[in-house]
Amino acid sequence: MKVMLLSLLLGIAFTNSVSFAAPATKIKLALNWKAEPQFGGFYAAQLNGEFKKRGLDVEILEGGSGTPTVQMLGANKVDFAIVSAEEIIVAQDRGSSITGLFATYQTNPQAIMTHEERHFKSLQEVFNSEGVLAIQAGLSYAQFLMKKYPKPKAKIVPYLGGITNFTKDPQYSQQCFFTSEPLVAEKAGLKVKTFLVSEEGFNPYTTVVAINTEALKKDSKTAKAVVEAVRAGWQEYLKNPEPTNKLMAGINKAMDAETFTKSAAAQKDLIETTETKQKGLGFMSSERWQSLISQLKELKIIKKDLKAQDMYQVL
Repeated sequence: MKVMLLSLLLGIAFTNSVSFAAPATKIKLALNWKAEPQFGGFYAAQLNGEFKKRGLDVEILEGGSGTPTVQMLGANKVDFAIVSAEEIIVAQDRGSSITGLFATYQTNPQAIMTHEERHFKSLQEVFNSEGVLAIQAGLSYAQFLMKKYPKPKAKIVPYLGGITNFTKDPQYSQQCFFTSEPLVAEKAGLKVKTFLVSEEGFNPYTTVVAINTEALKKDSKTAKAVVEAVRAGWQEYLKNPEPTNKLMAGINKAMDAETFTKSAAAQKDLIETTETKQKGLGFMSSERWQSLISQLKELKIIKKDLKAQDMYQVL
């Protein structure tokens, strides 16, 4: 009788624990490009259960060229999205309210790729030498460079994507993502030299996790849980990227295993810095934000006098 009673009580207790367990909060996180190492920490958080252990059921939405992640946030089509710091500032200048929560890249990976045989020692030499420079003129960093080097000897042409023209012409330089096109060029047998735009004084945070500001005000607890999970995911990915690379390779079949490995290694120092070792991955400062606001205002990309503290929030 005692055994039956004990079993009954245990059964009731188990049933109650199941019945009253809080359901996982469903989250949509939109990426602005394909599943590649620049998003490794997000997939690592998913793979290692970092979202799940915080009561989150996160769906990562792979992006592509022109994915309008800022607009998706503004329209509440997704809960979180990957954007750049400039996009947050421009969005706020135009009346949208988007807040940055976690900055993956402390050093911006936008760069100019040149042929090593040209022996350029600086980006200034690239602009002031004969040849071709392919760059998207509308990009904020391109506008910054054109203002800094207003009378280039290099012929400026639109960047059309890929490295086809680069492989054919040793006088050809082009914009690139530090962890992408240079690796593709090297795999094709070319020797390249790459100059980070950040070294010229323009260094926006990028691969920033952002949220609609109103959503943040309504539920900062969920936002904090997402940031904690993302930080844990990046910590794991930076230590051991291979398991997550295998996961991403199943999603993005266009990138081979070798490139996944090399790209993950190339980006590490852009993500993990002396500052993040002290203050945590994803760290952002008011000084960096205010500097970027001033630069965008000077370039006439924005009109309003925005405040750094409105661009981001530490959770």
